[in-house]
Amino acid sequence: MRIMGLDFGSKTVGVAVSDPLGFTAQPVEIIRRKSENKLRQTLARLEELVKEYQVTRLVLGLPKNMNNTLGERAEKSLEFKEMLERRIGLPVVMWDERLTTVAANQAMIEGGVRREDRGRYVDALAAVLILQGYLDRICASGTTEAT
Repeated sequence: MRIMGLDFGSKTVGVAVSDPLGFTAQPVEIIRRKSENKLRQTLARLEELVKEYQVTRLVLGLPKNMNNTLGERAEKSLEFKEMLERRIGLPVVMWDERLTTVAANQAMIEGGVRREDRGRYVDALAAVLILQGYLDRICASGTTEAT
């Protein structure tokens, strides 16, 4: 049972997958697109990755505002969730992703990644943090699903 984590941005989607036992998250790739609204190739690539890694569930970051409200980016993420469910046919869990990009950047700074290189990795690392948070919640709750 593998789970895929996604960090949906305006021009990129960071992708991570769990190990087969669902304990750890690893980065897979960053899907890039030229325009925010050009999602057909992004969805097709995600469909390929779901099949390749035998994914059974998706976890999509929900970028809430710090006051717990939903802004424009969160609304776009919810629209993307609907597209994923229609195209791929798997359940998509929304996961609060506040500050994951900040944490990803901080981890790269602490790891000595050069400033000019951080942009190439931040989305995949953010997807790892989203998925790992979800996996940790599952382990802590002792169930097979966290909401």
